Amino acid sequence: MSKLLVVDDEERIRSIIRKYGEFEGHEIDEAGDGMEAIRICQNHTYDLIIMDIMMPNLDGFSACKEIRKITDIPVIMLSARGEEYDRIHGFELGIDDYVVKPFSPKELMMRVSAILNRYHKDQNTNREVYEQAGLKIDFTGRKVFIHQKEIDLSPKEYELLFYLVRNEGIALTREQLIHDVWGYDFYGDDRTLDTHIKLLRKSLQEFSKWIITLRGVGYRFEKAK
Repeated sequence: MSKLLVVDDEERIRSIIRKYGEFEGHEIDEAGDGMEAIRICQNHTYDLIIMDIMMPNLDGFSACKEIRKITDIPVIMLSARGEEYDRIHGFELGIDDYVVKPFSPKELMMRVSAILNRYHKDQNTNREVYEQAGLKIDFTGRKVFIHQKEIDLSPKEYELLFYLVRNEGIALTREQLIHDVWGYDFYGDDRTLDTHIKLLRKSLQEFSKWIITLRGVGYRFEKAK
């Protein structure tokens, strides 16, 4: 059983998510705004958070930023808006998925299951380290270093980098990346992949050129010569 925290100022939305979440076997706690969510996270442990953006007292973005100081568990953000700026800002804060209202509760639960499965699988991976020319990736510890200085990556950036490095030198199609990193039940579009590639390249600094764009195909991770 996984324990989820649902954060939304609309009781109706929380009730719907609770109903479907409990049906799927999850334990559900609720918070009505960002401030309450932070207080709860300071005293309780969760496997995943589902959080709305537009809330009184403290919005979801600000709450997520503070919660990220407490825990790096997966976060799914809910929003009535689907603008690219909101998606990019959310991904920069480290959210794992972005769902636009109105949403299908069944689809939301499928996204929850897919994220939890990948998260726990990664937590159980045998320790391995990739190290090349100043770039070091500790897969088990979920840490990335550039010239011995640790850099911060969002959970999804880490999963994407993990997959690219695991398949170094292989041409990966866009469909393959979306399927294997986001899951077969992902209902987003190519813009989500492009946004994360852009953010990952920014985080990798001088090593951004190791992520090669294959026009009309996808991407390939390869050490620059």
